[in-house]
Amino acid sequence: MFGVIREQIDTIFREDPAAKSVLEILLCYPGFHAAILHRIAHRLYRANVPLLPRVISQISRFFTGIEIHPGAIIGRRFFIDHGMGVVIGETTEVGDDVLIYQNVTLGGTGNERGKRHPTLGNNVVVGTGAKVLGGIRIGNNARIGAGAVVVHPVPDNSTVVGIPGRVVRYHGVQEGVLDHGMMPDPEGQEIEELKQRLSALEERLKTVESAQPKCF
Repeated sequence: MFGVIREQIDTIFREDPAAKSVLEILLCYPGFHAAILHRIAHRLYRANVPLLPRVISQISRFFTGIEIHPGAIIGRRFFIDHGMGVVIGETTEVGDDVLIYQNVTLGGTGNERGKRHPTLGNNVVVGTGAKVLGGIRIGNNARIGAGAVVVHPVPDNSTVVGIPGRVVRYHGVQEGVLDHGMMPDPEGQEIEELKQRLSALEERLKTVESAQPKCF
């Protein structure tokens, strides 16, 4: 467990430039607390210990604002930045080196049974407020933009934005930055295209009206 804690601290130093000291991380990082408590709860869950894993999960939720079901499988070097409002469902599987921001939901789409929550590959980044729903796979090195709602599988090395989520970019394996300021805006582009079409129709209407003979 001490090795896991050390690795978790190193991950936070790597991912968050605001982290200044080990003591600060130990005392002030809810994502750190939630990850460690989940690993304890998950071990008990896998050992078929009744009730206690859920109790630990709810205690973690109370103190951190992060809800991770003890059945969720979480890989190494997992980091939840800020964390408030994060929900991770029971059958979620998360790979290594995954970064999640606040208000993210890795959830289901209804009352279905079995594998009903998403699987995230390695080196995935999920932006603020994104919802990844259903038993879908998010590929390795994928980037999910802030506020996206993803209900279909996402290929490796791709960036997804919008509602519903759509792939807007393919990138290299080593690209790790989720730069929202540089992301395409599919909805904005569609609105701009509609405005241009409306403007063209107005011009055509003016031309037609000016060609009509005037009645006195």
